[in-house]
Amino acid sequence: MGLTMKGAQAILETLHRGGVDTIFANPGTSEMALVRALDDVPGVRAVLGLFEGVVTGAADGYARMAGRPAATLLHLGPGLANGCANLHNARRARTPIVNLIGDHATGHLALDAPLTTDVAAVAAPFSCWVQSVASSGAAGAMAAAALTAARAFGGPASLIVPADAAWSEGAAALDPPSPISPPAPEESRLAAAHAVLSKFGPRTMLLLGGHALTERAQQAAARIAAATGARLASETFNARAARGRGRPFLPKVPYFGAAAEAFFGDVDALLRFGARSPVNFFGYPGRRGVPLRAESIDLAVAEPGEDAVVALEALAGLLAAPPPAPPVPPPLPDRPVGPIDARTFAAAVARRLTEGTVLCEEAITASLGLVDLLAHAAPHDCLELTGGSIGGSLPLATGAALGAPGRKVLTLSGDGSALYTVQALWTQARENLDVTTIICANRSYAILAYEHLQIEGRPPGPNAWPVLSLDRPVLDFVQLARGFGVEAVAVDTAEALDDALGAAMARRGPFLIEARFAPPAPGA
Repeated sequence: MGLTMKGAQAILETLHRGGVDTIFANPGTSEMALVRALDDVPGVRAVLGLFEGVVTGAADGYARMAGRPAATLLHLGPGLANGCANLHNARRARTPIVNLIGDHATGHLALDAPLTTDVAAVAAPFSCWVQSVASSGAAGAMAAAALTAARAFGGPASLIVPADAAWSEGAAALDPPSPISPPAPEESRLAAAHAVLSKFGPRTMLLLGGHALTERAQQAAARIAAATGARLASETFNARAARGRGRPFLPKVPYFGAAAEAFFGDVDALLRFGARSPVNFFGYPGRRGVPLRAESIDLAVAEPGEDAVVALEALAGLLAAPPPAPPVPPPLPDRPVGPIDARTFAAAVARRLTEGTVLCEEAITASLGLVDLLAHAAPHDCLELTGGSIGGSLPLATGAALGAPGRKVLTLSGDGSALYTVQALWTQARENLDVTTIICANRSYAILAYEHLQIEGRPPGPNAWPVLSLDRPVLDFVQLARGFGVEAVAVDTAEALDDALGAAMARRGPFLIEARFAPPAPGA
């Protein structure tokens, strides 16, 4: 490729030189120059998603597993808006993504054509960096800047590309700067953490998040816990956590506020590594918004974005903490029997999870007891809904399968959540991805019925309940999956679920299991 090229070519070539090899796309007319450039930069693979929420969620899953940035190609403000929910999750996960967002040609903007929007304003709340390409000559430099920002700030960087900047000549590709290592935490915070542990010992909790949930970091945390009696825990939802047999057990901060307050009830000091200060997901009448007691110490030893692995290993060194005894592997659960409920569902998943599986978990109410039984399961990585915006797990799994080829991916999703981005099944079929999906079909937004009770003090009545239910008509995920090209089966007993999951984990390619839970009665 010559030194002078079109802006679109310079953008893709610059990203490719910076290590971006996959772009998840749902383009339109304004992006045709960027689509054309895919033929000129064969090292960048394009993956089509049928909805922008699939595109952004898949980029999130890809980058979490591949350990390098992914890119998206989105169409103007409305296309970006369709993908913003999963960009919200990616921002909370600090996932490096470069969004390429097409815009009208510069001279066309003043005409206020039907798709004209303030793209920068749409992008801002869901991005760590937003800029626009002023001309084709600036295209390569702006692509390099976007990639640098995505890496440095830890989150989506949005580059707006006017159509004329993309189709015009006069551009040149650049070599983006190499990624820099995250900064080490201040030594004064390590000293303060050492003092806290010396004073409070077992009344201290180490709360891990982000890169502190790698296996290496967890082993350092386990050394600290063994030497001091401190407890270990992880944030409620995590970008990527190493879990399973042979790894330290890290209970998650409970989702519900009252349970989270009890979880922190005897904690006098909280030391955070890559984790935010805990807050309840929602406000409730008469309840405080934070679960940690006001008098408890809350110390960020390593802030999100700092090197939590270095912090944990340095603190373990200050304590002269020896390696703890290897944990005794807990036995696998017995074969579950009876109806499918949260208990039997968790048992089946823990029994059938194979070593190295990537678990994308958004089972909502069906997963309330899952984390305890996953400690019995084979070693695996777990990707979760970091921002709480539902509809993430199917796209996450799609991207994870591409970002970690050769590894099995298992998706756990509530039926309501799956319907936000069910189009991801089509991409899984088209790319022949090794993803098994379990739909926890309870025919309702069950968690919202519980939240109604928490806030209003009573279950939803006959007029309110239809807003929270998914019946009349009953959804058939087997037919939906087959329509997208994915083989599927429905099960309504725990034994059948156990058998179906065992068979699915032993085969390759996309497959869906609809696990039919007994639906809750109105107000249950």
